[in-house]
Amino acid sequence: MSNAGFDLEERTAIFAENSRNYFNKLPKTLSNLKYCDQGIRSSGSVAANYIEANEALSKKDFYMRIKICKKEAKESRLWFRLSQPSLDLDSEKEKLINESTEFIKIFSAIVKSSN
Repeated sequence: MSNAGFDLEERTAIFAENSRNYFNKLPKTLSNLKYCDQGIRSSGSVAANYIEANEALSKKDFYMRIKICKKEAKESRLWFRLSQPSLDLDSEKEKLINESTEFIKIFSAIVKSSN
């Protein structure tokens, strides 16, 4: 199996864009407004920190950024879980929860391989 089509930097950026779009579609309830703000920040942070990891000045810096990516992916998953979408957004919510879970696994594997 080739990794030629696997671009994690692009995948995290698409995740941030899809997350933003999802949160912008949610009903404007008091709780959703709070979750949207945090969810947009944490999902964007996954992408931003992955870029930073790729530009790291040292291995230690790289692994610290990857750990932050994992933490932000976990936080994003929480905001998706807590959000209250209309019924037409349920499948989008599940896809984003699944993608954040995949990122947690990927970043965990990267950290584990450093030990």
